[in-house]
Amino acid sequence: MVSSKGLVCLFASALTRDAEGVFWLVTPTEIGHVEVEDVPFLAVELFHSAPGRDPVISLRTNVDEIIAVDGDHPVFVRSDPATDEILPYVTVRPGLDARIVSSVYYELVELGVTETIDNAHIYGVWSSGTFFPLGRLEDEE
Repeated sequence: MVSSKGLVCLFASALTRDAEGVFWLVTPTEIGHVEVEDVPFLAVELFHSAPGRDPVISLRTNVDEIIAVDGDHPVFVRSDPATDEILPYVTVRPGLDARIVSSVYYELVELGVTETIDNAHIYGVWSSGTFFPLGRLEDEE
């Protein structure tokens, strides 16, 4: 007997997104449109290897996929147009992202540092040798 978590993981592995942004479940015998409200996955757990500029941050999704934050799997933030709330994400696969849950985002923020980029103070995290901005800091007067 397959568990419901097993079915979710199976369907997640068959999920794709086309160039127009439409989500599809693609199996060897069928294809079907899937409606996704925001993103199909959640990042629910964080792991990190070391402080400083050489760490590797990894995130576990709700379908037990482990994603090392790097150039192919960036962390990024978007502003919710309705609430102006900052929403953090990580790319799981091309075209498929996971929203980082609040508790994991707080852990991520604790690992953050301030860098100066183009004369602006940017707060973000280092992972896999790359800096991932989380937000811009206001200059102190």
